[in-house]
Amino acid sequence: MKSSTRSGPWLPPKSAFAGFRFQPEVIVVAVRWYLRFTLSYRDVEELLVERGVEVDHVTVYRWVQRFTPLLADAARFCRHAPSERWHVDETCIKVNGVWRYVYRAVDQHGQVIDVLVSARRDGDAARRFFRRALSTSKVTPSEIVTDAAAVYPGVLDELIPQAWHHLERYANNPIEADHSRLKHRLRPMHGLRTDTTAQVIIAGHAFMQNLRRGHYELAVDVRPATQVAAAFAELARAI
Repeated sequence: MKSSTRSGPWLPPKSAFAGFRFQPEVIVVAVRWYLRFTLSYRDVEELLVERGVEVDHVTVYRWVQRFTPLLADAARFCRHAPSERWHVDETCIKVNGVWRYVYRAVDQHGQVIDVLVSARRDGDAARRFFRRALSTSKVTPSEIVTDAAAVYPGVLDELIPQAWHHLERYANNPIEADHSRLKHRLRPMHGLRTDTTAQVIIAGHAFMQNLRRGHYELAVDVRPATQVAAAFAELARAI
């Protein structure tokens, strides 16, 4: 006797916003404001209340932590490939009162390639960062500019032996200037309580920076003043 297989009706994928009390438009604008402007969670709460949306700043924090990685991941298919010249450096931030190292790489056109928050500044951390950056970008650099940290030569010889490792005074000014933009954005934030929180926020800052600098094929047909808002609206529909 033949057995028949019954297939149910096709159902669209579940939206990431399902189960949330607020409309996706409200959630996305809160996340966008927080990543784009020098605001705290309480600042975003106040701006929403002025627009008739009663929401607690803790809820805004949860939205940022939940949706920032989803929006950035949805955008990765529209991201321009970075160039083959990378500037790599690390900077220090405090997470819950403890110093942490933030590894960052930018290409020659100002695109942030990747970021990594680490408790240590050693060969294992540098190796983990480069593996992430290579996997994320799908590009193998031909030239890497770093400072004189002793861990970099060995790690680069192991992972990217064909790349020219460039060490020269002032050659890494682009990444150092970019660090200052990150520090300026982190100043009013009060959400860096864990390494996970810090990673989401710093990666979100990089995503917003790349979006504003035109490193994504998103909202390309709208005027520059509304491009970020239009891009977030596109991405919200994708998740």
